[in-house]
Amino acid sequence: MFKKLMLNASIMLIGSMLLAGIASAHVTVYPKESTQGSYEKFTVRVPSEKDIPTVKVEVKFPMDAVAVSRFEPKAGWTYELAKDTAGKITGVTWKATGDGLASTEFGEFNMQGKVADAATEIVWKAYQTYKDGSVVEWVGANGSDKPASVTTVKAKAAGGATTDSHGQVTAGSAAASGTSSNTSLYLSIAAVVLGALSLIVSLTKKRK
Repeated sequence: MFKKLMLNASIMLIGSMLLAGIASAHVTVYPKESTQGSYEKFTVRVPSEKDIPTVKVEVKFPMDAVAVSRFEPKAGWTYELAKDTAGKITGVTWKATGDGLASTEFGEFNMQGKVADAATEIVWKAYQTYKDGSVVEWVGANGSDKPASVTTVKAKAAGGATTDSHGQVTAGSAAASGTSSNTSLYLSIAAVVLGALSLIVSLTKKRK
């Protein structure tokens, strides 16, 4: 009986390890959580699952949720942008100029964009092409064999701070900063007035 229980436990453990390995091999976009209206650096992490190299990675952008505008150059890879009739960037395709990503390797591709003010999530549809021409489409729903990566978007707090494309603090935080500065000024003035009153009272008592 004990041996049977140990065998079943071993099978379950091996199965969970295999599933974990498969799950970690998905094309994933980080961060997994962002905030409405924020400028964000997004990283597309691509593991190679087959014995042949990954030579091309395409990612499509949900235009109602994010506007991606900048891309970091990556050694050994070139990139091409897809645009709509209005000239807005709708996606990017990275292509290997060398051997690509081998079976034991992964690559990270960085880009920058602004999260839409009304976004609740960003669904990243990705297409991974191997050297033999086979394509793995990471476009499915959460829990499927080939799910699209999703970034959850939180609502921006009222008067909350956001940053622009250069990392500078904008509107909400500027107002908060102004309020904080005014408060400090008022406290300083109050301290000076109280100090003066205290000195006057002290001098008056001495004269008596």
